[in-house]
Amino acid sequence: MKISNTFNNSSTITGFILLGFPCPREGQILLFVLFSAVYLLTLMGNGSIICAVCWDQRLHTPMYILLANFSFLEIWYVTSTVPNMLANFLSDNKLISFSGCFLQFYFFFSLGSTECFFLAIMAFDRYLAICWPLHYSTLMTGRLCTNLVISCWVLGFLWFPVPIIIISQMSFCGSRIIDHFLCDPGPLLALTCARTSAMESFWAIISSLLLFIPFLCIMGSYALVLRAVLKVPSATGQRKAFSTCGSHLAVVSLFYGSVMVMYLSPTSEHDAGIQKLVTLFYSVGTPLINPVIYSLRNKDIKYALQKFLKIQK
Repeated sequence: MKISNTFNNSSTITGFILLGFPCPREGQILLFVLFSAVYLLTLMGNGSIICAVCWDQRLHTPMYILLANFSFLEIWYVTSTVPNMLANFLSDNKLISFSGCFLQFYFFFSLGSTECFFLAIMAFDRYLAICWPLHYSTLMTGRLCTNLVISCWVLGFLWFPVPIIIISQMSFCGSRIIDHFLCDPGPLLALTCARTSAMESFWAIISSLLLFIPFLCIMGSYALVLRAVLKVPSATGQRKAFSTCGSHLAVVSLFYGSVMVMYLSPTSEHDAGIQKLVTLFYSVGTPLINPVIYSLRNKDIKYALQKFLKIQK
């Protein structure tokens, strides 16, 4: 693997080098095939859920509209990293342009922010459905659902532009080599010419707020759901209530578990290998697994998918 070392002059920045997963040429080709298959399966899985919700009139409810939007988000989330990763596997210099790096930086974190907000409103939807079943249709109206979806997208894409623009205006020194498969704030700030303690603190604050505000909303919603379910006299009713939340709780656990390991664990600040693996799990692994979780645990989704496949045949 040849990596050009042509970026030592800090006055002319043409791009960065994303090391990705260094290995011999044969290993790079094997990784290319593996991640190509993962990417295609992710597109197919999330695309299938979108098609099922669109085709089946019974699924035109807030719960499934939110799920379809979440699947649409997952498609773009994985697309913000994997295509460039695939290109790097076949590239000798592993180069990404300066503008390309910061565009990836912006879209990756904006889509990740949007995912945090979507997980929160999906938990809120389950809270209304279980705790206020008789008033659910009047509380979670189509208009409210639309407003919540729009708010998630807008908030997600407005959360990080200011710090990303500030970082893009900094001067970068050294080799321009980023030991990662995407443009991440930690490795980027490490390449700046001057100390960036203020920016690191600012980034930590807004990242913590992004993680904890939706997470506390999710935990609050499920605490109220748990209290309501425990009051249900029959075991069958309790199982039915828990089953409607199981898929979402599994997705929240996978996403937040890996993200918190990444950004709240002291180890992730130093070990580039762990950093890559954890980022790979929540940015590529969870979008692949989520459709499986939702389709396996949901009879309506399975029925709609079967109906959709029959129509296509």
